[in-house]
Amino acid sequence: MTMVHGSAPAITDLPPPPANRSGWPWTVATPPAPQQPGGWPRITIVTPSYQQAAYLEEAIRSVLLQGYPNLEYIVMDGGSRDGSVEIIRRYAPWLSYWQSKPDGGQSAALADGFARATGEILAWINSDDRLQPGALQRVGRFFAERPWLAFASGDVNFIDAEGRVTARIFALPPNSALTALLGVHRWPQQGCFWRRSVYEQVGGVDRQLRFCMDRDLFIRLSAAGPSRRLPGPPLGDFRLHEEAKTATLHAVWQREHALLQRRYGQPVGVYQYAGLRMMWWLWQKHASVRNRLYRAYGVEC
Repeated sequence: MTMVHGSAPAITDLPPPPANRSGWPWTVATPPAPQQPGGWPRITIVTPSYQQAAYLEEAIRSVLLQGYPNLEYIVMDGGSRDGSVEIIRRYAPWLSYWQSKPDGGQSAALADGFARATGEILAWINSDDRLQPGALQRVGRFFAERPWLAFASGDVNFIDAEGRVTARIFALPPNSALTALLGVHRWPQQGCFWRRSVYEQVGGVDRQLRFCMDRDLFIRLSAAGPSRRLPGPPLGDFRLHEEAKTATLHAVWQREHALLQRRYGQPVGVYQYAGLRMMWWLWQKHASVRNRLYRAYGVEC
C-alpha cells in the first residue's frame, strides 16, 4: 500500500513506453492545462483492476498524461498476480493512492476508492479502458462553468484489443425516468462524470452489483440534480475484448437488468409501454442527427 500526492507529470517524467508502443498515451501527451480564473476543480479518477496487466499501463498513462493540474488518481487492484502490481509500482510516484489485495470485486473496489476521494468531480476508468487526450480539461471546464451541475455524460469510442477505434457511441442527454422505466440508456460509463457531493447524497456505488453498478448509480445521480450531455468529441474509449466483462457475464447482466427494472421502474400497460418506446425513439433522434452531421461534415456538437 502506498500513499503519495498525485500530479500532472510530463511524458518525460513517466517510465518509457515499451519499444513497440507509440501514439496516445505512449509517446503523445496532452499539453498542460492553461491557467483558469478560479482554478481547476479537483478531479478524482478511480481505476479498479484485477488481472489486467495487458491493458493496465495504457489506462494509467491515459489518466496521468491529461495535463490536468488538479488530479487525484487512485488505483484499486484486487490482488492481481499477472504483473499488474509491478506496473502500478512503476507509476506509484504519480498516484494519490494505490493498493493490491482481495477487495470483494469491482463494485467494492470502486466504493472503497471513492470513499478515499477528495475531488469535487468523480469518475472511474476501468483498467482495460482509457481516456482520450484532453478529456479531463474539457470536463473540468464544463463543471466549473456550471456549479449547479450534478452529472454529465459524453461520447465514447469502442476500441478493440489493440486499441483501434471500431465505432463511436453518440451519448444522449441523461434521462433517469426513461432509463428507470425501460432499462435503456446511452450514457457510456467511460464518458460519465459527477459531483462528489451528489454521489455521497445518493449513497454511492451499490457493492452488491457485479455488472449494472454503473447504470444503477447513474439513475440515482441524474435523478438527484441537473444533468447534461457534455458536447464534443469522445471523452474515453471502451475496449471490447474476449476477457472483458461485457463478453463474459451476460447472465449476470440479465439478472441485474431485471433487478434494476424492479428497483426503479414500475408496472406499465401495453399502451403505456408503447408510448414510452416512442418517447425513447424520439429521444434517440438527438444522437442520430449528431451522427449524421459528424459523418457527413465532421461537425462536432
